[in-house]
Amino acid sequence: MKAAILTIGDEILIGQIVDTNSAWIGHELNDVGIRVNRIISLSDNHQEIIKGIDQAVDDHDIVFITGGLGPTKDDITKVALSDYLGVKMFFHQETFDRITRMFEKLGRPMSPHHHDQCNMPEGVEILRNSMGTAPGMWFNYKGKSIISMPGVPYEMKAIMTEEVFPRLRERYSLPEIHHYTIQTACTGETTIENVIGEMVAAAPKHIKVAYLPSLAAVRVRVSGYGSKGQTVKDEVNRMGEKIMDKLGDIVFGTGNTTLAQRVQELATTKGLKIGTAESCTGGNVARTLVAEPGSSAYFMGSVIAYDNQVKIDRLGVSPSILENFGTVSEETVKAMVDGALKTLPIDIAVSISGIAGPTGGSEAKPVGTIWICVGNKDKKNTYLLKTGKDRSKNIEITTMYALDQLRRFMEG
Repeated sequence: MKAAILTIGDEILIGQIVDTNSAWIGHELNDVGIRVNRIISLSDNHQEIIKGIDQAVDDHDIVFITGGLGPTKDDITKVALSDYLGVKMFFHQETFDRITRMFEKLGRPMSPHHHDQCNMPEGVEILRNSMGTAPGMWFNYKGKSIISMPGVPYEMKAIMTEEVFPRLRERYSLPEIHHYTIQTACTGETTIENVIGEMVAAAPKHIKVAYLPSLAAVRVRVSGYGSKGQTVKDEVNRMGEKIMDKLGDIVFGTGNTTLAQRVQELATTKGLKIGTAESCTGGNVARTLVAEPGSSAYFMGSVIAYDNQVKIDRLGVSPSILENFGTVSEETVKAMVDGALKTLPIDIAVSISGIAGPTGGSEAKPVGTIWICVGNKDKKNTYLLKTGKDRSKNIEITTMYALDQLRRFMEG
């Protein structure tokens, strides 16, 4: 079954926002056995929208549209759909009543635009929007399905999850698909492929393995495809477990587990308190940890020692260490761990000092030279990371490596 995704909005085409909707929809559709063949971004232009819908409907079984359903004048998707389908618009009273109740509950007056927002093309099947005012719309046209949703990501996701996917499963005979996702850190995809390549090559044809790299992480996804009634889940799980065993300690979890979640699981299980002493990452490691609900059970705090004087005054780093070995050195990050253990009520500290760039490097220590230390009162592990010149990437990569070193320290 083939699908197309149309994203509507000038703000996407001029780079004002990034189209995350298509990535999310494509990922979710793949999980239910619907293949996305085309993603098209269209401007807020009546004829362009009609032309885009016509092209997508011609070549695909299902067309997903996001954007252009709001209450303002530039939201013209409904009118374009009405003209494309050759139907009239009508006022949908139930939608108006629902929006009225929403505004009454908020104690805010409705805009006249919200009244216009309730005009719908005839033949529509309304998809309830639990997160906003604009409902989604489903049309059956020439044996095809056209599904239109708001462009606001959290509204689109709510409609897809609560309304669209249940209908897709009811109306289409979707293939049975199972996935087993393995999360790895700080190892390149080519290295991973070299380790498991023979195993992957020997897998049956209905079992596929994909490598999905991101900054300092690679997801290895094992997928099994079969027709209705054919069970492939056991095969996929066995293959996934064999790959995990082969990859060893670069694996930190499965499914959607993040490194921060794995760190939290280890710390809470072992009853450990953790803190950070950060220089070039500016608190990004701490931010990543506390982004997870429940982090207060183990994360105690952080010292952002960006300036050397703060390293001296707050962490007790000896001026002679900074003078003899430099701010970016193994000796400095070890001293920062010692200082964090004394300053914060913690069992384990993570420290980082480096040159994030794009300037500030030297021949001996170029941009991207970053030292990481993880330790307690008895033991310290250090790691020298060498990255590139992009500042934001360096900070994110360093954060991943620091969390992975922390994970490995707690796993022993």
